[in-house]
Amino acid sequence: MKRKLGVEQLKVGMYISELDRPWRETPFLFQGFEIRSEDEIRELQRFCRHVYIETAETYQKPLPRTPAEKAVAEEALQHKKVERDLLIKIESQPLLQPAYHDITGLEEEIEIVRENHRATRELVHTLMEDVRLGKNINSLGAKKVVSEMVDSVIRNPDALTCFTQLKKKDEYTAQHSMRVCILALAFGRHVGLDKHELNMLGLGALLHDIGKMKVPNEILNKPGALNDYEYALMKSHVPRGVEILDKIPGIPRPAIEVARCHHERYSGNGYVHGLKGDQIGLFGMMGGIVDCYDAISSDRAYHTGMSAHSTLKKMYEWRSRDFHPGLVEQFIQCMGIYPIGSVVELNTGEVGVVVTMNRQRRLKPRIALVLQADYNPYPNNAMVDLMDYVTRDGRPCEIDRVLDPGIYGINPVNYLPANAAV
Repeated sequence: MKRKLGVEQLKVGMYISELDRPWRETPFLFQGFEIRSEDEIRELQRFCRHVYIETAETYQKPLPRTPAEKAVAEEALQHKKVERDLLIKIESQPLLQPAYHDITGLEEEIEIVRENHRATRELVHTLMEDVRLGKNINSLGAKKVVSEMVDSVIRNPDALTCFTQLKKKDEYTAQHSMRVCILALAFGRHVGLDKHELNMLGLGALLHDIGKMKVPNEILNKPGALNDYEYALMKSHVPRGVEILDKIPGIPRPAIEVARCHHERYSGNGYVHGLKGDQIGLFGMMGGIVDCYDAISSDRAYHTGMSAHSTLKKMYEWRSRDFHPGLVEQFIQCMGIYPIGSVVELNTGEVGVVVTMNRQRRLKPRIALVLQADYNPYPNNAMVDLMDYVTRDGRPCEIDRVLDPGIYGINPVNYLPANAAV
């Protein structure tokens, strides 16, 4: 017979026959399983308050797992170890040693990824249309474009990051999914995830909002505040997305966790499950950070985007409330003090656009000069590296301040290599 038990009372060897919520709202692979490790207990405690176990009188030892089931379970346990080790590392070492070093220059990498970006854009539109029509989605195609993005980010993340500046308000959902994928991969590279983990993180980020295709467009694009009913429909994109991804063979559980948990918040005030702290999981927390960053810094039907610099300042203020404090600090380090696409004024009075980062000296990026000190435009595209650019009197050239997007009519995209690559 079944017995109701609080999750704090669980022990290895117990057989879980039922949860306090539908199985598809959790990351568990098997509907009914024997607890075989402390990691599985912690995972049950993340999502449930109580469960139902089979008592000794009715419990029959389950059949051995098939090789495929064992492989999936082993991968899940390995991912949990990666999550735990990385969070411990971040909390104990605020300045991480880089796991990767650039192997290509920005302009070279832009040429390599140009076709991949175009193919990804077309694929995302197709995926979303297929979901609207109730068709199976092309998961192999999604894995292929993500794999190519992973290779690019490992070589040099700045090229794909340039593409996150390409924004059209009327294509927000599709382009947002691509930008979140790129940002997640750059973030994952920064914290040292290996190639396999990067592929799972990128796939989850690309598909994290797939459930929005089941939400009416008039709600997605409503220019004003949503009422309670509309907000409930909007929030439903999370379980709808998880349900869609659960049915696709070959989508790894950690990838689905990005979709499941990207609206959970560190203090427990997010949705759908109100998870808090480390209950959210590494991929869920990373997904929430990059999703929020792109949403705040993009123009929407109801919102004018903030500068990347201002967005990062806001997110830093929200650490410990909305985001894991160590992770959001790592994301700020990843993006740089002056993220790519920032419009800046130098101590010479010149105005320019940040084109690429200096990962060793983050206050010294490369700049495309746009306006001279007298605010007349530069006659030719002038690119300078603040590592060796000096003022007329020989002083080091530095960034004085970050300017608001659109100031002086400057569109940063026009000065980034990605613009020429599209």
